[in-house]
Amino acid sequence: MDSKRKPPRPTVTIMLTKPGSNGPKVLLGKREETMPSFPGYWAFPGGGVSRVDNEAAETLGIENRLVALFREMVEELGFTIQNGKINSVSDSIQARVISEKSAWFELAQTSALPYNGNGIRLISERTTPPFGPYRFANAFFHFHCVDEPPQISLTQQTEFSEIQWIEPRYLLEQWNKHEIKVAPPVVTLLMEVERCLNLMDGDMERVAADLEKRKPGRRSILFAHGVEVIPVPTATLPPADHTNAYLIGEKGGPCLLIDPACRARESMEVLAESVDRHEGDLIGILFTHHHADHLGDIGLLKEGFNVPIWGSKITSETIPCDRILEDGELIMLGEQAWEVLITPGHCPGHICLISDAGLVAGDMVAGIGTILVPPHEGDMHEYIRQLERLKNKRPHLIFPSHGPVIPLPQKILNHYISHRKNREEKILQALVSSSDIQEIARMAYEDTPKAHPFLAKDQTLAHLISLQKNHQVTHDKNGWRLV
Repeated sequence: MDSKRKPPRPTVTIMLTKPGSNGPKVLLGKREETMPSFPGYWAFPGGGVSRVDNEAAETLGIENRLVALFREMVEELGFTIQNGKINSVSDSIQARVISEKSAWFELAQTSALPYNGNGIRLISERTTPPFGPYRFANAFFHFHCVDEPPQISLTQQTEFSEIQWIEPRYLLEQWNKHEIKVAPPVVTLLMEVERCLNLMDGDMERVAADLEKRKPGRRSILFAHGVEVIPVPTATLPPADHTNAYLIGEKGGPCLLIDPACRARESMEVLAESVDRHEGDLIGILFTHHHADHLGDIGLLKEGFNVPIWGSKITSETIPCDRILEDGELIMLGEQAWEVLITPGHCPGHICLISDAGLVAGDMVAGIGTILVPPHEGDMHEYIRQLERLKNKRPHLIFPSHGPVIPLPQKILNHYISHRKNREEKILQALVSSSDIQEIARMAYEDTPKAHPFLAKDQTLAHLISLQKNHQVTHDKNGWRLV
């Protein structure tokens, strides 16, 4: 992966609110599970700023992010804003804008599609954390509907499977119980909205004006209640270039720091800030396994936190651990119960943790790139067996050590299992005609032409060694053969 990251892509979303009997309600849509970004999550309407938006902005004399916002509202909701009021557009206009982005600009130049930014406020700006290949610089706008907005039809658009108006506190209650998935910046923004509503007598206009002035940007990355993601720069397997540390435990209560792989004081300070924001007691540092991109500088960690080190018995042979964790053990962090799962395969003594919030997966799966099974340390068959074990746990989310949080656990676990089993079948087929590992790897990876030859050979060897342990193949000076 190119070490020079592309600049974050500009995107926009809008928080639409309206009066409710018990306070303001906010509009959110549940993103289709086929969406490449945040599938199955509740999020605000919006999207990327496109080239045609930039061109339209120059001609119309308004900001390109507002052009994108107006266009996305037509596409996703069939709405337009004019003179401080939301109106619906015809099905034919919505269909035309959905099929061709430039149609919004063409229609906006006529009376067919009026638009006006009165009442729209910029209330926050957030940039995607650096744990994935794509980053977005998102502008959060707000518009409060004084009058009841038109009904929304989802018939023509393809982004949302459901849509709802809901009071922020009720949405957050569902999120706290792990009943729904909500995009992390939406969670923290709604937390701030709810806090301000309580301070400002439920006046949404006052809240929005305050947010516009302050533009708060909380640094916590919260994919689930009681789980904060803290990306740490590490020298790991490309395309990943960060290891995700996790701070688990309910805010204000006991918490545990997992895989804080920092080797620089700058990263240490970021971790310390997250622990301070938690406002609870850090009771330990847990390492999922002993690989270098997970351990970090132990001396630096001891200096910064001075708490016990936790790990499995095998991990303790590499780094001294104050507490040895066993399979099936429960770790109580306030009301949260985390079960310890010893999951060897990628690495002996590898630990996962699971709770209602999801699965802290270490290097069992990745949100970017792939997972390697070291031939002489790992065990491919055991790795597949442990993947099947994790699949049977049906986690709410998967929190990997590398890459973004995985929103559809069953889908990714099924993919990993079938991918490894299919690769093994190709290796067995290759053994019919060759005993040379180089040639076996070439045939087994014919469907993956971009695979690095060394890694293809390395993973082929991992499969062969597991097959040998299972008495399916044998090896001698003449190479590998089927039994």
